[in-house]
Amino acid sequence: MRAQLTAPTTPQPNPPREPTPGKSRRAVHAIASVPAPHDARHDAREHSDPYDLVGVGIGPFNLSLAALADGVPGLRSLFLEAKPQFSWHPGLLLDGARMQVPFLADLVSLVDPSSRWSFLSYLRAHDRLFPFYFSERTHLTRREYEHYCRWVSGALPNCRFDSPVPAVAWDSRARVFRISLPDGGTVPARNLVLGVGTEPMIPGCLRELHRAGLVHHAEDYLGIRHTLESATDITVLGSGQSGAEILLDLLRSRSDRTGPRLRWLTRTRAIAPMEYSKLGLEHFTPDYTRYFHALPQDVRDRLLPDQWQLYKAASVQTLAEIHDALYDRTTGGLPADVEILPGTEVRGARPDPLGGLELHCHHRQTGSTRSLRTDALLLATGYAARRPALLNPLAGLVEWDEQGRYRVGLDHRVRLRPEVTAGLYVQNAELHTHGVGTPDLGLGAHRAATILNAVAGRTVHRLPARTAWTSFAPAAGRQATAPTA
Repeated sequence: MRAQLTAPTTPQPNPPREPTPGKSRRAVHAIASVPAPHDARHDAREHSDPYDLVGVGIGPFNLSLAALADGVPGLRSLFLEAKPQFSWHPGLLLDGARMQVPFLADLVSLVDPSSRWSFLSYLRAHDRLFPFYFSERTHLTRREYEHYCRWVSGALPNCRFDSPVPAVAWDSRARVFRISLPDGGTVPARNLVLGVGTEPMIPGCLRELHRAGLVHHAEDYLGIRHTLESATDITVLGSGQSGAEILLDLLRSRSDRTGPRLRWLTRTRAIAPMEYSKLGLEHFTPDYTRYFHALPQDVRDRLLPDQWQLYKAASVQTLAEIHDALYDRTTGGLPADVEILPGTEVRGARPDPLGGLELHCHHRQTGSTRSLRTDALLLATGYAARRPALLNPLAGLVEWDEQGRYRVGLDHRVRLRPEVTAGLYVQNAELHTHGVGTPDLGLGAHRAATILNAVAGRTVHRLPARTAWTSFAPAAGRQATAPTA
């Protein structure tokens, strides 16, 4: 996230390819665990030639773009990240927590399954192909997915960590973006891709308590879990996957039934599973993205809240495991001591004299209100796209919509004022224009390839014309007919 006119000299050589037959197994481990060190500042001081593509932020989506851009002839790319290494929701890397997408939704496979950066290549580099084969798993644990991403990010020559970006400006004379670095230098780029991630959503009535450290968001759960040991009453707010996983973890860690009372609150009208039918999943295809993008913005805004079960709910498996844990707690006639309250909104909260919190709740269907006391409140209230401060120098050049959001083209390019000829692209900041597939890892590689093709001005990666059986809109000019008996 971040100097004298700067850019690297000749690109660093690619890390070594997979060993040829006959080379030692030790060479494979060298690829897997000893990536070459990177120094963005050294690279940035050698030449003033602009990069074709600079990405700010290295989460899964920009990492996918970095992997697909690696080795593309005639394309110079650089990706900058403030953190010292790849890190993906560390506060939610719970033991046994699994991804909600199959392993083919890695960084590259759904675009280029032959890529050296695929998950199967990662397994091969770590001599784990046979164990994975015998495990018969299609869904990875989150820990393994993060380790895979660290392996890729540590070996890619175009990824730089410890490289915060304080600001980005438009240089109208050179017709490039200037990406500032903390040492005062800049990196010039013809195209910029923002992959800065999302930020926790905190309900308005709880923001002061959150700032004061009296309530915690799910992203911090593992870091604060030890502080809950003395609590006699714990409330989890939010019924998506994070909320379900936290409740399950609390249930399992107190399986002897001597722990605190647990409570699960959600505004959602029911504890319902994520849509996971095969045809339902076609909402996470490029076909549906194209359909959604073509709708008027007011229609898109009305449609998204009704689709919560496509992208905001918990998995069937996690809900089943919660039910099993509740059932086990009642063995021998003991009470489960767990309260589950759907359709319930927290409209206010305040500290109570005993060091806990008093929650003011409203039931959305009946209109009834009640107050609840709890020792700890955990917010599994999701994440939202944010406008990063580094973009402030460009704010006047962006064509924002009526709600202050990016106007984003189908190729994920942000609409800028006509005088800006460089391209600004976003990843996971276009839910309002591209629909429910925006935060989904399964569409990450396709979006990255779409951006890369647009930046290169040619087909770097061939993409399929159709990806779904479903026709989300009637064909133009075709008259609807009633089905025959």
